[in-house]
Amino acid sequence: MSGATSIEQAFQARRRQRRARAVAGGALLLGLLIVSAVIAEAFLDALGAGLPRMGEYFGRLIPDLHLAELFAGSKIQGSLAFWMYRADSWLWLLFETSQIAALATLAGAMIAVLLCFPAASNLAPNRATYLVFRRLLELFRTVPDIVYALILVWAFGVGPLAGILAIGLHTVGALGKLFAEVVENSTMGPWHATLATGANWAQCVRYAILPQVLPNFLSYVLLRFEVNVRGATVIGFVGAGGIGQELYQVISFSYYQEISAIVALIILGVVAIDLSSAWLRHRAIRQPA
Repeated sequence: MSGATSIEQAFQARRRQRRARAVAGGALLLGLLIVSAVIAEAFLDALGAGLPRMGEYFGRLIPDLHLAELFAGSKIQGSLAFWMYRADSWLWLLFETSQIAALATLAGAMIAVLLCFPAASNLAPNRATYLVFRRLLELFRTVPDIVYALILVWAFGVGPLAGILAIGLHTVGALGKLFAEVVENSTMGPWHATLATGANWAQCVRYAILPQVLPNFLSYVLLRFEVNVRGATVIGFVGAGGIGQELYQVISFSYYQEISAIVALIILGVVAIDLSSAWLRHRAIRQPA
């Protein structure tokens, strides 16, 4: 009985210690959140004052549609055609946005593939090479794509080229890190077998590692493409082309009906792209969608 009692006492003591640590950790986290809120000036009174104005703004964005005229012509107020009276030009800009994202993703992925292998700890020829390439990938992804866009718009002028370069540069860093981690988790047996045949470093990468990691690479590229479509919309606000530039203009002039129409098209376009790329991603890694 004494042994069982001592075990129970030790168990209760450890439980009390865990509870005390949990309470202390929760108190520390709450304190940090309060400090962060004070520094960021995220005060509840400001939030309460802004919520009604936000509700009023979103209320103005609701399209003025009437059921009786819903499918009438583009000159009848209250119809879908009247609400989407510039749908042809908006759809073209949305397509342009998707192409900006596609070209940037493809270019960024190609560079990331070249940089990821020496940035993997299991394949880097030495520690110095590993650190240099890791820091290089960090440099690419540390700068937000909208900052790249601001710089490149000044250098190349307003238009899609600045957007492609901005998103592509950030994609190099983002995908390079993910690719390197996939490479680090690959099986090294084929690498050693290929190396034993007299193959050099590049040949070992090509024939021993790349076939293992290629499906995961493709999966990450498709996932990044989804992210870049949304990013291409945002950087359009700084003149990098696409539907974002048009959206910024109608927001500036407070054309509420046009704002809601463009936002609705963006949502539909992003959902379609997300569903398509998710299906391709599942197919690439041979999992049922």
